[in-house]
Amino acid sequence: MLGASLAFSQGGTRRSAHAWHERRDLYPEGVASGDPRPDSVLLWTRRPPVKGDAAQRLTVEIAEDEAFARVVATAQARLTDTSDWTCRVLAGGLAPARVYWYRFIDEQGNGSRIGRTLTAPANRDSRSVRFAFVSCQNANQGAQNAYRRMIYEDERAHPDDRLHFVLHLGDFIYEIVWYPDERPQGYYDRRLHDIVRYSDGEKISDFHVPTTIADYRAVYRAYLHDPDLQDARARWPFICIWDNHEYSWLGYQGIQVFGSDVRAAQTRKVAANQAWWEYQPARVKKPGGPSLVTFDPPHVTDTPITDFDEHGLGQERNNLTAIASLTGYRSLKWGANVDLFLTDQHSYRSADATNIPEAGEFFNRDFPYFLPEEAIEAFDGGRTYNEGHAPAVIRFAGKDIPNPRRDKPAQSMLGAEQKAWFLAQLRASRARWKIWGNSLATLAWRADPQNLPEGAPSWGGAGYATFGGSDWSTAATERAEIFQAIRNAGITGFAIVAGDRHAFWAGLPSASLPPRAFEPVGVEFVVGSVSAPGVIEAAEHRLPQDTPLREMYLAQRTVASKPEPTINLLVRHGVRAALEYARSGDIHKARALSNPDLSPHLSFVDLGGHGYATVRATPDALETEFVCIPRPVERSAEPDGGPLLYRISHRARLWKRGERPSMEQRVLEGTPALSI
Repeated sequence: MLGASLAFSQGGTRRSAHAWHERRDLYPEGVASGDPRPDSVLLWTRRPPVKGDAAQRLTVEIAEDEAFARVVATAQARLTDTSDWTCRVLAGGLAPARVYWYRFIDEQGNGSRIGRTLTAPANRDSRSVRFAFVSCQNANQGAQNAYRRMIYEDERAHPDDRLHFVLHLGDFIYEIVWYPDERPQGYYDRRLHDIVRYSDGEKISDFHVPTTIADYRAVYRAYLHDPDLQDARARWPFICIWDNHEYSWLGYQGIQVFGSDVRAAQTRKVAANQAWWEYQPARVKKPGGPSLVTFDPPHVTDTPITDFDEHGLGQERNNLTAIASLTGYRSLKWGANVDLFLTDQHSYRSADATNIPEAGEFFNRDFPYFLPEEAIEAFDGGRTYNEGHAPAVIRFAGKDIPNPRRDKPAQSMLGAEQKAWFLAQLRASRARWKIWGNSLATLAWRADPQNLPEGAPSWGGAGYATFGGSDWSTAATERAEIFQAIRNAGITGFAIVAGDRHAFWAGLPSASLPPRAFEPVGVEFVVGSVSAPGVIEAAEHRLPQDTPLREMYLAQRTVASKPEPTINLLVRHGVRAALEYARSGDIHKARALSNPDLSPHLSFVDLGGHGYATVRATPDALETEFVCIPRPVERSAEPDGGPLLYRISHRARLWKRGERPSMEQRVLEGTPALSI
């Protein structure tokens, strides 16, 4: 039961009987659609009061044509201030695998812009599936040019090559906001954009964070005023899952973390969930019922959380209520080729086992970004590490350092209940491609400082270094559990699409790497950020010039030249390759020194890439294309969103049980030389 917010096609078409005058100013956040199925899709808009003109009800029309001469369904939906004047309508009774057009009209005939959406194909339809995936758009610090490029190319594509939906893997908003007048120097080389001022927010250091539902709503509205994002939501249905910034940068469960300040924040978790539900048309569960009109937030208080179960889930009643106020993990089917599983990596996770003060004991200032792999794995595994033989001390730089997590449980990213759901869904899937929409990447990123040339500073670790990152790269225990379950079940066609790293990656996910066994269970693709800064940009501005081995990260031929990101070579090929390129500028000599044991799982790494990725899934292959644009500091005035830096394709054929996944790579445009 979905109340009045239902538009159901009874079959047949008719010409629109409604007067419609487009008034985009009255619908300032545009229109959107989401979570399509073969027979239905959710439609969305917002119609706030304007100068005393408060609409109470909207009419929605769904048609087979943009002129609305063939309307298939009409319904009315109520507007209320309790949902910030947002409106959601479930359009049902639709035909599978077809384009529909929709619009909203108020009582005076004032209409929204026209939106375009698509339904999913029937479950046994084996036609190819094509979608884009994106993450990490920061309107405070950059522009969303990637969407303009995506729209431009899709409008000119053959109908069979057009995108069916956009998968947004999180950080749709950044709740952390810098006010330009308080930071006139900007951020790196970026001008800060004055997008929102929080009416109730809190200032921490030099940035501001939301504290109430009014604040969270305000930042969503600010983001949806971006013309390129708004145009994209009007062209395709979006399928969305949140990452961390929809709630709190380092937050998890109903907890916020600001440096050493760990605080109960159940009220903010509920507010973040409510705003997400109000502004994202998604088929998610809420305990207040299936109503599309109001969220009905549960009452919680910010109560200290001191009791945690074996999986790190805080058992305090308000914490559990806040987490349960919205369940985002879910599955969607797209014909016979794709089952898409979305998971939530923040609401159920335990405390970050690597974000502890003791980790500072393992930091060598001569090696920025590096932490010893053996220490991070021991922190993550807790008492389960090394088959239950966790070390009492970990040796680093000639010292035996006590292991602070020797008696602690292993870290969990998904939590017990969600993980059981996810593995059951994978085992039950009969789709050719089982795609895990994961806001966090699983591909390990590490370096091999043990292979530095003679005379270089001493690393201090036993072997490989990890870059940390608080994603699946530092959650090796649960990652291995999931991958082993996939291997044991003989699951084929397993693919991961991920975001968060503000970088493009392609590779083969494996529970372990040399000197242990390398046994890939699928293919994985990580998309660069839409606009948020990445590691390379940070290094350009923050890496000290006197860092002993700075050339491992950045090579600069002259004072006036732009630094080259040798850090890509470092992660892909190792320290010797990175240093050789910094010395000679010869990429062939550099690749000849590649360490084959460092990253057999990787085929592509660009730690500074911006843009989007597309996927084409056919019965026998999965092809993923990275579309990389220049650093989006300001909005492009060009209709295509500006130039491309490169376009590269990775193709994996569907493998059989017992076969090892593999992928082929083709550079289609540009020269991503240091990333291959």
